[in-house]
Amino acid sequence: MKKVRIEIQEYLDRRPDEKLFVRMHPEWYRRLSRSPWELNRLKPAADLFYGRTFSQRLDRFNQRATMMSMLVGMAQAMSEQKSGERNN
Repeated sequence: MKKVRIEIQEYLDRRPDEKLFVRMHPEWYRRLSRSPWELNRLKPAADLFYGRTFSQRLDRFNQRATMMSMLVGMAQAMSEQKSGERNN
């Protein structure tokens, strides 16, 4: 089994998220051992895994905005219901 080059190991030591990604995905360990020039593909793959791509962040923002809208709507409905009960 090939060892990862020292400069790649140092790179991973400086980036704990990417180091954990490589540990969780052994195919990346093999890929970097055999083709160290593919290091530039590691960050986009790790970002995709961790949900840090722009589209994933935008999706999360939209989900939170929808949730907030639902909560506000629910609070308004409850408020209207309480005011209706007081008037009767």
